[in-house]
Amino acid sequence: MQFEDIKEGAALPELEFPVTASAIVAGALATNDYENVHHDKAAAQATGVPDIFMNILTTNGLVQRYVGAWAGQSARVRSIKIKLGAPNFAGDVMRINGSVAHVDPATREVAVAVSGRNAIGEHVGATVTLHFPERNAA
Repeated sequence: MQFEDIKEGAALPELEFPVTASAIVAGALATNDYENVHHDKAAAQATGVPDIFMNILTTNGLVQRYVGAWAGQSARVRSIKIKLGAPNFAGDVMRINGSVAHVDPATREVAVAVSGRNAIGEHVGATVTLHFPERNAA
């Protein structure tokens, strides 16, 4: 993606992410999150939920992956503001969508609004701010 081609309001392509038990457990282990609600179904159910659920660090990584895949390798993440909502339980699918909320030509920064929804509602709402460096003259 080239900074000059980015327009406010442009939609990013949807990403469909299967929320498998393996993905939940792998994300929790990769982020050193050993809370039993992320890997032990019986322990999760004892808290009143139907199954294990995704941790916030995995969600944050998925948001960054989604925007980064769209923006390309030259873009640098300046910030991610994230808000969790409905849990991502094993067996569901999260559909991630985004749009360009703001383009600042002076700073070469782009704000992308992201929403990830599952069967019970919005799992994540986020704003990712990216910086695009000047292109090298060839």
